Amino acid sequence: METILIVDDEKNYTLILSAVLEEEGFETLTANSAQKSLEILENSDVDLVLTDMKMPSMDGIELLERVKSKDPELPVIMMTAYGTVEKAVEAMQKGAYNYILKPFDNDSLVIYVSKAIAMYQVVKENRRLRDAVESRYSFGNIIGKSKPMRDVFETIQKVAPTGATVLIEGESGTGKELVAKSIHFNSPRRDKPFIAVNCSAFVENLLESELFGHEKGAFTGAAAMKKGRFELADRGTLFLDEIGELSQNLQVKLLRVLQERLFERVGGVKPVSVNIRVIAATNKRLEEEVRQGRFREDLFYRLNVLHIALPPLKQRTEDIRLLVDHFIKKYADERKANIPVKGIEQAVERIFYDYNWPGNIRELENVIERAMILCPEDTIKVSDLPKNFKNNVYDNLSLDIPANAKLYETLALVEKKMIERSLRLTNNVQSDAARLLGIGTENEEDKDVTLNTQVKILSEQVSAEVRKIKAESQASVPAPAKPKKKKIRIGRWSVSQAKDGSFVGSRRINGKTVSCYLGRDQNRIESKLREKVAKKNLSID
Repeated sequence: METILIVDDEKNYTLILSAVLEEEGFETLTANSAQKSLEILENSDVDLVLTDMKMPSMDGIELLERVKSKDPELPVIMMTAYGTVEKAVEAMQKGAYNYILKPFDNDSLVIYVSKAIAMYQVVKENRRLRDAVESRYSFGNIIGKSKPMRDVFETIQKVAPTGATVLIEGESGTGKELVAKSIHFNSPRRDKPFIAVNCSAFVENLLESELFGHEKGAFTGAAAMKKGRFELADRGTLFLDEIGELSQNLQVKLLRVLQERLFERVGGVKPVSVNIRVIAATNKRLEEEVRQGRFREDLFYRLNVLHIALPPLKQRTEDIRLLVDHFIKKYADERKANIPVKGIEQAVERIFYDYNWPGNIRELENVIERAMILCPEDTIKVSDLPKNFKNNVYDNLSLDIPANAKLYETLALVEKKMIERSLRLTNNVQSDAARLLGIGTENEEDKDVTLNTQVKILSEQVSAEVRKIKAESQASVPAPAKPKKKKIRIGRWSVSQAKDGSFVGSRRINGKTVSCYLGRDQNRIESKLREKVAKKNLSID
């Protein structure tokens, strides 16, 4: 029930008005002075103020100003006599919803009051929706506790209060528009429009008209002037999604708007000025697009004033459980079964952590929404997941192999991953997992061999292969050649170099080997040998 505050210094008048309005279904509060009405406003929720213009101490104009300072959107209807019409006009200029001349009939009063309250209900609903939107797109409603997402939150908090252009990069389904809305609704422009346009959803000619608008007769079918998204976003935020799909022609026009905040409508010549903040998003690497010549470098730098990179879901797996719980709450109302879903079973959680999520958060939301509808119990199980999803979960192994990993370590990792995958695919039935791995046997006497035994056999086979590869690799590497000893012939004497680098001369005489130490200096070998030979009364030849 709507509440109306009636203010008039004539007590009989307040009683009559209360009776009339209560008969129409309104609740009324009365005050015989402006000061008393202000006290009531402080302690009561009021939907309309109906006040007389002339009152002692504080008149209707001053009361209007006090009411509007407290709640600018609360409607006030002024009651005035014929001699104070000028005052009523002044009241309208200061924010009064309307004025009604005394004396008036009851029907006219009810019409004025009903219209004012209907307008205020719309205002309150808009306020409620705006608060809900701001709450939804607050930083606290972006789900994530992982390090990459904490970095994103920190960046958004720094970026939001500014008016600078923002470029958001990330794979499809990572939440680029959600981040853009969070920036807008936490900025000074939060009360102004947030206009989004997907640049990949229009062909070039239509996109130009969609962005900049067109004049009447600009092209076939342009029967009237139409404002574009830039004009609609004036004093607010324009979100350009998939900015990487813009043609070269539109890139030039967008660059001019970002530089000068001016543009012309299609078919027009009059410049249109706008005050907007631009947030652009793309699933491409714009820096790479610039290198390939598909995106203008000057436009890239205009857009990339502030940069936010959103991580894919596979890089923030610790957020998966938080997101699952969020989507379960979100789609709880769509569930027709009497049993509410409380969560997911452990097997489903393992599958979610192992899955690569090419569709990112959007794909996870789709899987949960479907499971919420089809789940017959209070817990989502593997059987509730889409069939193609279950089939694709383990199609590919995801391995992080360090650059310095040894071959046998990598083979052991592959072996472990394959065994784990086969067990999950077969719900931990070991015999089925063994057959899936191809390590089962066809012989009757071996049918009772457990998976552990077969895995051990497989491990031994892998180890043998590793040893074989090591042996082959060692055999293929030639052994280092031993340094050849230097041998010099001087006459019939043979001179060789020992391990310590010294030279020794030797010769067989009468069946015996005669040796002479010649030092380390190779240049004096022959002179040393002749001295030694002479002392021993022997000859060189």
